[in-house]
Amino acid sequence: MALSIASTAVANLPLRESRQHVGRACIRVCARLRRTNVQATKGVSSVCVPLPPDRPLWFPGSSPPEWLDGSLPGDFGFDPLGLGSDPEQLRWFAQAELVHGRWAMLAVAGILIPEWLESLGFIEKFSWYEAGTLEYYTDTTTLFVVQLILMGWAEGRRWADLVSPGCVDIELKLPNKKNPTPDVGYPGGFWFDPMMWGRGSPEPVMVLRTKEIKNGRLAMLAFMGFWFQAIYTGERPIENLMAHIADPGHCNIFSAFTSH
Repeated sequence: MALSIASTAVANLPLRESRQHVGRACIRVCARLRRTNVQATKGVSSVCVPLPPDRPLWFPGSSPPEWLDGSLPGDFGFDPLGLGSDPEQLRWFAQAELVHGRWAMLAVAGILIPEWLESLGFIEKFSWYEAGTLEYYTDTTTLFVVQLILMGWAEGRRWADLVSPGCVDIELKLPNKKNPTPDVGYPGGFWFDPMMWGRGSPEPVMVLRTKEIKNGRLAMLAFMGFWFQAIYTGERPIENLMAHIADPGHCNIFSAFTSH
């Protein structure tokens, strides 16, 4: 809008003078946008650039709520219940969704890969739905206690980082090198980002984080689908997929309700 106003105002000036005025107007507008972007990322990310005002929305043409300003990865302006209107709650919700999405991606991979390996003959009698009933190298109580300790330690550190960002930094301390301050939820560094993909220029980092949260949301939906399939069809995900590809007209989500 600012650019269109500036171009309209100088439309009747001589060509050289018009170019000079347009150039100065563009510089001023870009500087203003840059300041706006820096303010929008304050407290959210030290490396990401917010999405532009014309970013894709869940409902094209709608107006996103004021607390969803495009500074969070995967922000499509969707909050019909206003759950994120409180800044502290929004901060917590964003981290909770990020962690749940990562766990869901691991869960989906842990379901599909063993099932695929079983189809190739590398493993036998795999069933993710019945994994909790199997006999392991120790009893379930010991496994529960060990997992409780390990997960409690990891989640405790994550909570501490949320309360006081940077307090659990484990990045290597090298002489004559200043380590960047990690964002909450994105530890990065040598241990979690050895390829340094998350420390590039701001726009690619925002793209990568948006892809991650979108894949995490898809994985959460996929896991719910796996759970639904296991209960209503008694089959595994790849088996259901092959059956659907062979006969999509009869093997679909609607047939699950009509055949049971």
